[in-house]
Amino acid sequence: MDYVRSPELPLTTDRPPVGGHEPEPGGRHREQHSAYAPNVGWHHIGPTVPAVDARVVGPPVKRRRAPIPVKIVIAGGFGVGKTTTVGAISEIAPLTTEAEMTTASIGVDDLHPDSTKTTTTVAMDFGCVTIDGSLKLYLFGTPGQSRFGFMWDDLTRGALGALVVVDSARLDECHFAIDYFERADLPFVVAVNAFDGQLTHDLNAVRWALAVGDHVPVVRFDARQRLSVRDALLVLLDRALDRALRERGGM
Repeated sequence: MDYVRSPELPLTTDRPPVGGHEPEPGGRHREQHSAYAPNVGWHHIGPTVPAVDARVVGPPVKRRRAPIPVKIVIAGGFGVGKTTTVGAISEIAPLTTEAEMTTASIGVDDLHPDSTKTTTTVAMDFGCVTIDGSLKLYLFGTPGQSRFGFMWDDLTRGALGALVVVDSARLDECHFAIDYFERADLPFVVAVNAFDGQLTHDLNAVRWALAVGDHVPVVRFDARQRLSVRDALLVLLDRALDRALRERGGM
């Protein structure tokens, strides 16, 4: 703190204490008044801090809690609509690794005869969506070709559950995805994509063909429609939460 001395009062080192007595000639004393009160003659030149009125400041602002991050895998066979699913629901521009399909893929990457697909995912898809402000889902789409199957272990690590997208017209190509998540003991939901708004087989027939137990939800959805994808993800979240509560109760 900075101070400057006032020139009106001289600086002395033998001043008596405030309220003390100064000896007079002959041994008499006279009353000394507080002419030398502490800091008298010294002026503060530092900044002045104004008083704060609590009524003006108001109560402290309550910070909003960040949503809980949850990892979800979007899996399935080749050309079933995984990339479309991620793109339909993601609140950010989805990250895709699409590559043009060439003649080298003929006989390897077989599509539905009526398919117009010209690109394929060669690594992963990524997107995210916030659910009710409390959960933020991070969506990781797997590649569908078997030659990229080595990536599935990395993409599913740390996931809460998986949405297995199925084409009802090519059920024989969906078994490996079902088997994978059953072996991984990860909660999953079978989401049957309604290409052109219709299914080749009804849901009961799909469940029977894939040999899926009754505890696994099988739902119909449209990968192109945001609300339809949202509903399928909510079913998956409900299943994962139910399993977590049951496991916690059994501890």
